[in-house]
Amino acid sequence: MASATEEEASKLRVFFIPFFAPGHIIPMTDLARLFAARPGVEPTMVLTPANAARIRPTLDRSAADGHPVRLLLYPFPSVGLPPGVENLATITPSEVSRVSEAVALAPDTHDQLLRHHRPDAVIVDFYFRWTTTIAAGIPRIIFHAIGGFPYLAMNNLHKIRYKIREVENGSEPIAVPDFPGPSIKIPKSELPDFLHSPKPLTEKWDRLTELQMESYGVVANTFHELEPEYCDHFRKVDCKRAWFVGPVALSYGEGAAERGGGGTVVEGGNRCLKWLDTKGEGSVVFVCFGSWCHFTAEQLREIAVGLEASGKAFLWAMRGTTEDAAKTEEWMPEGWEERVGEWGLVVRGWAPQVAILEHKAVGAFLTHCGWNSVLEAAAAGVPMLTWPLVFEQFINERLVVEVMGVGKRVWDGFRSTLAEEKVVVPGEAIGRAVSGFMEPGADGESARRRAKEYAAMARAAVVEGGSAHRDLCGLIDELVAKKKDRKKAVQGR
Repeated sequence: MASATEEEASKLRVFFIPFFAPGHIIPMTDLARLFAARPGVEPTMVLTPANAARIRPTLDRSAADGHPVRLLLYPFPSVGLPPGVENLATITPSEVSRVSEAVALAPDTHDQLLRHHRPDAVIVDFYFRWTTTIAAGIPRIIFHAIGGFPYLAMNNLHKIRYKIREVENGSEPIAVPDFPGPSIKIPKSELPDFLHSPKPLTEKWDRLTELQMESYGVVANTFHELEPEYCDHFRKVDCKRAWFVGPVALSYGEGAAERGGGGTVVEGGNRCLKWLDTKGEGSVVFVCFGSWCHFTAEQLREIAVGLEASGKAFLWAMRGTTEDAAKTEEWMPEGWEERVGEWGLVVRGWAPQVAILEHKAVGAFLTHCGWNSVLEAAAAGVPMLTWPLVFEQFINERLVVEVMGVGKRVWDGFRSTLAEEKVVVPGEAIGRAVSGFMEPGADGESARRRAKEYAAMARAAVVEGGSAHRDLCGLIDELVAKKKDRKKAVQGR
């Protein structure tokens, strides 16, 4: 019988190191939990203190379920941000460069931690620009918080970035070159800013993709059935090997309400879920624009006007807009909360998005098209009204609307990823989009049918025998085999 020390030494020890953003930290924590559910695997989340606080309730629940995930803290790099401000959700737009500085500095600490603790493998976010020497002798796996579609689109567009810069008209559509599936065109104004103007990421991108090719492989929060052509192409072209293990959010059961909130009490805890319990099936529009959202007071006012004009029940989670939410008198129409009464609820702060989307009362999701939101809506079978804001969100929208057929744009006017170019979407257009999408037999009917089909695919992917489950097991099995091979090699010396 093996001793406790021998059992501990035989475990597969895997470190998980996410980028400084909730949209990366939360799904990587989900992935660590999936690793913890396998016997003989010891996952460790490597985080800065404030970011660790966000996932502690999740880790506590995982431990209570018999699947502990360890936590290893390191100090957030000193880049001039206030204490406790350690991710994109807690900064202002003018402080983005500070987070970029922190990303550049963090690998030195990561190097020290890896050399000291010597895990058997490390899963690290794509945006950490490591040299291969840091994880020398340790399988280094790149984590993608986005799917194959947006990654391939950005990578292929980056190859023609100099041509893109020459385009003067922001409304001119740019075709994504060498792209599988149907032709995809995106106006220059809707492309991530690093593709049409020089940014730190512009010059780093080539090196990041090189390091990805040099890594052991890539694990991504997507599933093959969601984007088959793009997953297949990614496997052939952009990495040595890939595992598509999503939707990782489906690893939650009753604990979905706690996911990613850091124990934050949102206006009485589960008030939003209790409120949904009082609504009819499929009658509510869930409105949430993610953790990186900086609307002007004028735009917030128009959203409020539009939701009221739609005549549809809504739950509006104002996550990521704390400054605006604290100054409601600047944007909220007079008497608005009283008028919307029982059919409209505004939740200020963190909201349990996965639990809300899975609630039977939710019939549509007005979303910024962040990848996690797209994947979580697909897994819940909820069609989407799309309102992308920044980063790769306009690319994700093309997948939702043009490829999957599970969504409809809120606004067909000019749009941009740049704050200084954004136009105010009028409340009339918002109300018309919401009411039209929610009406039976109207615009949203086919999207609702397709969404249900994708939900079935998502759930089939994560159960035993499904594509994501096979990829997850295959990845863990490979890492276990690598550990055994290294042990034999050491014993044979």
